[in-house]
Amino acid sequence: MLSVLLVTFPFFALVLCGYLATRAGALPTTAIGGLNTFVLYFALPCMLYRFGAGTPIAQLLDPAVAGVYLLCALLVVGATIALTRRGSIGWNDAAFGALVTAFPNTGFMGVPLLVALMGERSAGPVILVLTIDMVITSSLCIALSRLDGAGAHGVAVALRNAFKGMATNPMPWSIVLGGVASALQWRLPGPVDQTLAMLAGAASPVALFTIGAVLARSQMNQHERVPARLYVPLALAKLVLHPLLVWCVGRAAMALGAPLPPFALTVMVLVAALPSASNVALLVERFGAHGGRVARVILVSTALAFLSFSAAVALLIE
Repeated sequence: MLSVLLVTFPFFALVLCGYLATRAGALPTTAIGGLNTFVLYFALPCMLYRFGAGTPIAQLLDPAVAGVYLLCALLVVGATIALTRRGSIGWNDAAFGALVTAFPNTGFMGVPLLVALMGERSAGPVILVLTIDMVITSSLCIALSRLDGAGAHGVAVALRNAFKGMATNPMPWSIVLGGVASALQWRLPGPVDQTLAMLAGAASPVALFTIGAVLARSQMNQHERVPARLYVPLALAKLVLHPLLVWCVGRAAMALGAPLPPFALTVMVLVAALPSASNVALLVERFGAHGGRVARVILVSTALAFLSFSAAVALLIE
């Protein structure tokens, strides 16, 4: 366990640095948008492209991995909505509560952390499940959030906005381009590849620092009191029940003869054990859901994940 903590500590320490820098005023909240832009449009796409290009195409298109992870994501979304949609919590808040419970912080935290823990072989399954969450899980929850008419437009408009957002998100495109390069065994010219390598090297530290800054900003912008019962169970479900579900479904699939490698299942379980994705808070603001509740789920899950994720690593990786 101590050896695992030695690996995971720097990643969570960078999140804490971003949080404290923002809370102390050393990092102006107006600068967070610039950090997000750098990570989202420059550093992370370069990192994802390089991992995708260096990963065999069969790993990027593994139907067993995709099927097991997607089934678990749908089960988490359905169960969370069924258990939380009552009283003052309508479709809008229930759907985004489900999204923050089902969507791990794979892009900003999972890719660099799991590659550091398990090697570059883990990049294929991580990139595949990240694509599923960005394309399917997010779109489904956005569509469900419109069912009670909480927004000004209907489900069709929400879906069009979701697909428009995906089309302008560089991360899926970088994954696609990396997969094409892998399939064609094509390599970038040396100077261009070195430029991408430098940007990719900045992705992990800047992304983690930005997560902390975003969490601090969300907390500073929320002044209303939110009962713990509205967000603590969701954070615990994200860190405990989600990975346990992935493990159970994956083992059942393997027992039924699905060609799911044990290594890929371990990667998926650890992805599910990550804290909630910080970008859900941005979607909540856009669609008018309860931002304070979602921000607290992200904050609590990120704080607790230092121990819970490290414990999952110690249990699963010998």
